[in-house]
Amino acid sequence: MGEFLPVSRQEMRDRGWDGYDFLVVTADAYVDHPSFGTTIIARVLEAEGYRVAILSQPDWHSAAAFQRMGRPRWGAFIGGGNIDSMVAHYTAAKKRRSRDQYSPGGKMGLRPDRPTIVYANRCREAFPGLPVVIGGLEASLRRFAHYDYWDDKVRRSILFDAQADLMVYGMGERATREIAGRLAAGTPVEEITDVRGTAYAADSPAPCPFSKTTCASYEEVCADKRSYAQATKVEYDEHDPVRGRAILQRHGAKWLIVNPPSAPLSTKELDAVAELPYVREVHPMYDQDGGVPAIEEVRFSVTHNRGCFGGCNFCSLAFHQGRMITSRSHESCIREVTEMTHDPKFKGYIHDVGGPSANFRHPSCQEQLKRGMCKNRSCLAPTPCRNIDPDHSDYTKLLQELRAIPGVKKVFVRSGIRYDYLLAGRNDEFFRELVNHHISGQLKVAPEHCVAHVLDYMGKPHFDVFESFWDKYQTFNRKEGREQYLVPYLMSSHPGCTLSDAVELAEFLHSTGHQPEQVQDFYPTPGTLSTCMYYTGIDPRTMQPVYVATDPHDKALQRALLQWRKPEMRRLVVEALHKAGREDLIGYGPQCLIRPLHGGRSPAAEAGGGQRRDKGRRGASTPRQGEASPRQADTGRSGPNRGISDPRKRQGKPGTTDPRRGEAKDMPRGGIKAASSAQQPQKPLKRKKGWAKPKKRK
Repeated sequence: MGEFLPVSRQEMRDRGWDGYDFLVVTADAYVDHPSFGTTIIARVLEAEGYRVAILSQPDWHSAAAFQRMGRPRWGAFIGGGNIDSMVAHYTAAKKRRSRDQYSPGGKMGLRPDRPTIVYANRCREAFPGLPVVIGGLEASLRRFAHYDYWDDKVRRSILFDAQADLMVYGMGERATREIAGRLAAGTPVEEITDVRGTAYAADSPAPCPFSKTTCASYEEVCADKRSYAQATKVEYDEHDPVRGRAILQRHGAKWLIVNPPSAPLSTKELDAVAELPYVREVHPMYDQDGGVPAIEEVRFSVTHNRGCFGGCNFCSLAFHQGRMITSRSHESCIREVTEMTHDPKFKGYIHDVGGPSANFRHPSCQEQLKRGMCKNRSCLAPTPCRNIDPDHSDYTKLLQELRAIPGVKKVFVRSGIRYDYLLAGRNDEFFRELVNHHISGQLKVAPEHCVAHVLDYMGKPHFDVFESFWDKYQTFNRKEGREQYLVPYLMSSHPGCTLSDAVELAEFLHSTGHQPEQVQDFYPTPGTLSTCMYYTGIDPRTMQPVYVATDPHDKALQRALLQWRKPEMRRLVVEALHKAGREDLIGYGPQCLIRPLHGGRSPAAEAGGGQRRDKGRRGASTPRQGEASPRQADTGRSGPNRGISDPRKRQGKPGTTDPRRGEAKDMPRGGIKAASSAQQPQKPLKRKKGWAKPKKRK
C-alpha cells in the first residue's frame, strides 16, 4: 500500500520535488481507490516513473487553483469523474439533485456542469501552450457530435468545446502511457496522431494513418435527424478493436478524427493496474466533511472484469469500455481480498465481486477474438447467439476461492447478473452457488419491462426468459429453505414504450403483488442507441420510426402507472387509465389498479371494474400488413407471427403490442400517429411470489 499522491505545492516540497511532470485533474473528490478512474490514470503514470500531482474539484471560477499547483513539465490529463456530471447533478426530470456521492460530505456544488470543458479551458488559461489531454466517461461518450438532453440540442464533439489537444476515449491506460511517453520524449502534441483510442482535430484527413470512414458532419446531424441516426450507426459499427476503422466527422472547417479503439488490456496488464499501490481510502483532507460517500459501496468490493456484451441500448458501458470481456486472474483477486482482511474497517464481508455484468468472465465466443464483435447482432438479445460460450465454471471457482480466505465471512454479488446468460449455461452449478452463498437476502436483476417490442427496443431478452429465471430462483431457494427475494429494475418511458405498454406492465406488477418503491425513467445520456431513438424518433439499427414519449407529463403518466399505489400518484394514474382507454382498471374489483377519485360506485364498478373502451387495447404481436416488426427488420424474417415472440400468446404471459401503436393524443418524435388495436380477450396473468417484500409505509 502506497501513500497519497501530492495535492498541493507544499506536499510536493515535502517529497523533495522541485517540480512535477503531469497534472491530473478530476471532478470527483480524491479517493485513492481502483474504482475511481482518474486515480487509476494517475497511478499508471506514476508507475511509468513520472512525478504526478492530483487537483481534485478545483474552484473553476478562475484559473487560480490551477496556478497554485505550478506548471507541470509535460502536460495535464483532465477527467470529468466516475459518472457523468450532468447525471450526477440532475434527475431524469432535469431537477437538481440534493446530494453528490462523489463529493466530500455528499455536498452539491463543488463541481460545475460539464467539468471536462470547464477545467480544460481553465488549464489553458493558467498554463498557455501546455498540452491538454481530456478523457474519462464524460469525454468518451461525447467524442462525436451528440444530442444533449439537458440543452435539448445537438452539441459538437467535446474536443472542440474543451479546446483540448487530444482526447482519450474508452479505458485509457494504454493510450495514456503512449501519450505520456511521446510528450516526455519531446514529441509535439500535434504530431501524436497515431495512438489508438484517441481523437484529435485536424485541418484535413491526411494525418490519420488508419483505415477510415466518415459519418455525417456536425452541421448535417444538427439539421437532419435521419443523418444523426445514420451517424450513430456508423459510430457503433466501428467501435471494435479488431475490425474497427477510424471515423472522420467534419465540424465546420475542421475534421474530427477518432482513431480505432485501443485493444483491451490482457489479464496480466489488468492485474498490474489493479495492484498498483492504492491507499484504498479517501484523502484525509476530507475528514472534516465526513469523507466521501461513494467509497462505502466499493471499499471492500472487487472488480474482476471489464467490458460488456450484454448490449442494452440504453447503457453507455459498451460504447465506453467496449463489448469484449477481459478479466483479472484468480491470484490477483485473492491478493486484493487478502489485503482487505487486514484493514481495521473490514468486518468480514466482501460487498461485491463484479463489474459491468458480474457473471461475464471471458469473451462471449472465440470468433470475436479473430474477427471482432458481430455487426447488427447482439450476443444475448432477444435470444443468445448459437456461438456463445456461457460457461460459468471459472467465475464459480473464483467465488469459492475468495470465500475460503481466512477472515472472510461472506462474499456477495451485487453487480447486475445477466440472467439470460446464466440460463444459457450447461448446468446449474453457478446458479446454486449464487443462491446458497452470494445473496444478501435480495438479488437485483433488470427485466426492465414485460412487453416484447419494448424489450426489443431496449436490447433486452423477452419476458419469458425472466420468468424462467424467476421460476428457477424460487425453486432453488425453496429446496434450500431460504427466504430470498428478487429486486427488479424497471424502466418507464423508454423509446418504443407507449402508455398502453405501461398499463400492461402495471397490470403484471399488480397481478404478482409487487409494489416497486423506485422506478427509473429513461434517461437520455449521450452516446447510447436509445438516446438516438429519443432524439430522432428513429431506431438507428433499422432506420425505422419509433414511438417516443418526450412530453414531461406523458413521461410522468407512465411512471405513475408503475407506482400506482402511492397516494401522490393517484390523480396521474386515473388520468393515465382514462387516456389509455382502460377505465376497467378503475373500480373495486380485484383486477383494478385504483378506486375512483370520488368514491361513487357505478353498476360496472359493482361488477368488479369500470367499463372498458377499445382504444389502446393491447393486441397480438402481429405487425400491420406490409410492415416489419423491429426484430424482423433486424433478422430479415417475414410472416405474420415471426420475429417478435409473444410469450403471452404461447404461455399465458404478458405479450406484445404493435410496435407503432401510440396514444391518441400523443405525437411522437418519429411522426407516427397513435393507433389503436382491436379488442382481444384478456388472458389471466399468473400471480407469483418471491418479489422483494414491499416496505411498510410510516
